[in-house]
Amino acid sequence: MSQVIIIGGGAAGMMAAIAAAGAGHKVCIYEKNEKLGKKVYITGKGRCNITNACDTEELFQNVVHNAKFLYSSFYTFTNTDIMELLERYGCPVKTERGNRVFPVSDKSSDVIHALTVCLRDLGVMVELHEEVSEVLHENGHVTGVHLKRGNRTVLADAVIVTTGGLSYPSTGSTGDGYRFAKELGHTITDLSPALVPFEAKEPVCKELQGLSLRNIHAEIRNGKKVLFEEFGEMLFTHFGVSGPVLLSASSYVAAALKKGELVLSIDLKPALSQEQLDARILRDFEEAKNKQYKNSLNHLLPAKLIPVIIERSGISPEKKVNEITREERHSLVCAIKDFCITLVGLRDYKEAIITQGGVSVREINPSTMESKKMAGLYFAGEVLDLDAVTGGFNLQIAWSTGYLAGISIPQ
Repeated sequence: MSQVIIIGGGAAGMMAAIAAAGAGHKVCIYEKNEKLGKKVYITGKGRCNITNACDTEELFQNVVHNAKFLYSSFYTFTNTDIMELLERYGCPVKTERGNRVFPVSDKSSDVIHALTVCLRDLGVMVELHEEVSEVLHENGHVTGVHLKRGNRTVLADAVIVTTGGLSYPSTGSTGDGYRFAKELGHTITDLSPALVPFEAKEPVCKELQGLSLRNIHAEIRNGKKVLFEEFGEMLFTHFGVSGPVLLSASSYVAAALKKGELVLSIDLKPALSQEQLDARILRDFEEAKNKQYKNSLNHLLPAKLIPVIIERSGISPEKKVNEITREERHSLVCAIKDFCITLVGLRDYKEAIITQGGVSVREINPSTMESKKMAGLYFAGEVLDLDAVTGGFNLQIAWSTGYLAGISIPQ
C-alpha cells in the first residue's frame, strides 16, 4: 500500500483517486475549492456531457493533439466504463444526438454525487479549501507536498497532479500544475484558450447577435489553404461567432490565428449546389415576381439575415424581383454559399472550455502517466498537452488518464 496524494479534485483527480483507492492505496485529494468537481458542474451548460458513446477508434479521431499518446488510457478505461461506473453509483445516463452522453436528470450535480459516493465507499480522504504550494522531492523521487494553509508538509509515496488548465479560472484552474511541472523539470508547451469563441472584424456579427444557424458548413482559410471545415451549428455574438462547429474550429486554428487574420466562409445552404440553389431562388422569385427584392427572401433565409444578404448581394432592396438579372441572381447565390467573415482573434481563458497545450507528453510514460523526469510523480487530465473537440471527448481524456495514473502506482 502506497500513500497517494492527488492535487486537484476535478474529473481526472476524482477518477485517479477512485482507481488508486480501488487498487488498495491510501489516498487523499487536496482541493483548493469549497467542493469537488467545480468545473464538471458547469460543463455541458450545467448538464455535464460525460463522454461520447462512439467506438473507441472514433475517440482518437476527435482528439486534436497527441491522440496516439492516449492509446493505453482510452483502452484501459473506456467510455463504457465511465457510463457503467456512474450507473452503478446511482446516476443513470442517456445518449443524445452526436453520441453525446448526459445524466438522465440533466443535472451535472448527479455526476459529482455519484463519484463522491464512490470515493467515500473506497475510503478516500478529501481535504477541501486546501491549496498545495509545492511538490516536494528528494534524489529524483517525490516525497510529498507542502500545503499553503498552516505551512504544513504532508509526506507521500506518489503524487498525481490533476490541476486542470487555465480555462474558467473561477473554477480554480489557475495554472498551478504548470508551475509544479516546471519546478520538477518538465517542459510546458505553448498554452492557448481552446474550444473558445472567435472575435470578428465585421460589425455584421453584432447586427446578427443571437442568431443561431443549425445546418451550415464552415470553412476557415489562411489565404487559399483550408485549415478547418465542418458541418453543424453556429451562433453570431456581439463580438464575433461561436457555437459547436466554431468552438471545435478554435482548437485547430489557434496557432495560425496568432500569426494573423483568417477568413471564415459560411455556406448557409450546404445541402444545395450553386445550381440547385439558383433553381430554388428562381422558384421563389416566380412566386414573388411583382414584389420588391427585399420582400422575396422570407422562405429562404431567417428574417434577421435577410438585410445582410441583400446588402452583400449588391442588388437594390427596392428592385422588382422580375427585373433581377441572371448575373445579379448569381451574386445572391454567392452571398449565401460564401458568407465571409474575418476572424481576428480568440476570446480569453474566462470563456474557453479547455486549455490547449500543457505538460509535454514526451516526458510522460503513456502506459502509466508517470513522469519520465521524476519517480512517483504522475499527471492526468487537462494539465497535459492533450485536447479534443466538443462532444464529451475532453472529459473522457480526464477519466481515462486519471484512471490509468491511479492504477499504475506500485504497491
